[in-house]
Amino acid sequence: MVEVKFEQISPADFFYRNRDIAGFSSPARSLYMSIRELVENSLDACEVGKILPEISIELASEGGEGEGGNEIYRLVVRDNGIGVDGDNIPKAFGTILYGSKYGFKQSRGTFGVGGTMALLYGQITTNRPFRIVSSQGKGKIYEYQLMIDIVSNEPRIIDKRVIENKDGWRGTIVDFTLEADYSTSKPKIVEYLKMTSLINPHANISFIDPKGRFYFFRRVTEQVPEPPREAKPHPQGVDAETVSRIAAETKARSVLRMLVEEFQRVGEKTAMDVLKLASIDPHTRPRDLTHEQVAQLVNVMRNYQGFRAPDTTSLSPVGAAFLEAGVKALFKPEFYHIVQRPPTSYSGIPFIVEVAVAWGGAIPQTEDIHLYRFANKIPLLYDERADVSWKVISEKIDWAAYKVPKQAPLAVITSICSPKVPYKTVGKEAIADRPEIERELTLAVRECARFLRGYLSRLEKREAVKKRLNIYAKYLPKIAKFSAELADKEPPQIKSLLKKIGVTDEMLKEAERIEAEEAEQLYESTPG
Repeated sequence: MVEVKFEQISPADFFYRNRDIAGFSSPARSLYMSIRELVENSLDACEVGKILPEISIELASEGGEGEGGNEIYRLVVRDNGIGVDGDNIPKAFGTILYGSKYGFKQSRGTFGVGGTMALLYGQITTNRPFRIVSSQGKGKIYEYQLMIDIVSNEPRIIDKRVIENKDGWRGTIVDFTLEADYSTSKPKIVEYLKMTSLINPHANISFIDPKGRFYFFRRVTEQVPEPPREAKPHPQGVDAETVSRIAAETKARSVLRMLVEEFQRVGEKTAMDVLKLASIDPHTRPRDLTHEQVAQLVNVMRNYQGFRAPDTTSLSPVGAAFLEAGVKALFKPEFYHIVQRPPTSYSGIPFIVEVAVAWGGAIPQTEDIHLYRFANKIPLLYDERADVSWKVISEKIDWAAYKVPKQAPLAVITSICSPKVPYKTVGKEAIADRPEIERELTLAVRECARFLRGYLSRLEKREAVKKRLNIYAKYLPKIAKFSAELADKEPPQIKSLLKKIGVTDEMLKEAERIEAEEAEQLYESTPG
């Protein structure tokens, strides 16, 4: 008989063995992911403290080769965020699945993996410790040299220094080495920083690459977005597991009080209606609910139409003003329109969809629509065709019906914010096509497209009028001239007449230019 060996591995060991799952699949993509994850952490640290972000990224070649034969680089990311308490630094940066982002509120990070995964990747490809420096602006500056014990998923402190913070510095510095392929990843890194500045127009972001090239993305607004706050789940769409956990952990003494205290926007009257429809005694202790009662309660909550819209305090959408500032700064469009849909929820989790369309300006004219995807204010640059936004703009929208030609300078920007974005992978590159999210995206894109159609219709009419006036500009002077010759009189001055009907001096000059070209072509084609 074959003996089967069972073992348990730590989260750090799991991601060490399966780093592709977190997006660290190659030296090029791993460098992009490292910069992305650390920049996201910096933006979150600034947003929580309502601080205008100052983020700097430095990448320098260290020479030598890593485990895969690629060059070793040193990556340093600095921010001016709220900092990390000195005692929490080792755990926060040296433990996989340990972090401050598991609460019910929006944040760029989701799984407690990304930033630490970048450091783990650096460790396993270069076998060198990483350096963390942080201060909350008072008292001390803490500096740690750390490595991750992969087997136990615990930080290993190599060195620790505590420095007097005489200047009141606040922020975090992450400094580590990693194996990378910068030449391949450079376009994605620059594109990521450009898109990050679009969706976070209040941030200053600088990047110095290994060749000393300096990229600076300047903030275009001094306004700081309101940070999200912790919230409770919305009752509509919750699943049985969520309700069972709440029932087991709540301090409420009755199911009635549990619905009022543990879910957002549920009053006693609404709770009584729900329990009546579920045939559950309001005085039942939550821990005494049977599996059948939980299933019945969940079914009623999913179909009950009397709940108020989800509370948006757990969300921090980009906002029309911020999105407008970013779109105008990046694309300089001839036309744009922005839509923010009302908050709704999926599986009890609130979300808000924002969509913008931009036309012309710096947008290249191509057959494919330029799609820019964002989730919780972070750009998604990989796996575009696996994303729900791609499905909507390519399958749900008939662009020809909105007067969009096959080749068009059109960009569509989609933004989804939620305490729990339904990513398809831990790498956070594509959003699943949840029916609720797909519906909201479709409605928002269609609304933007209707405004675009109105703009394109006005352009068509303007072009038609311009074409008609160009005909007047070309032929009316000739008609006046030939008529005067036939009548043996001086040609009348018709410029004032032409101006009354809308013909400009530019149109007259264009008509004269075209006439001269036609005369020249006729001369060249005449024999002899």
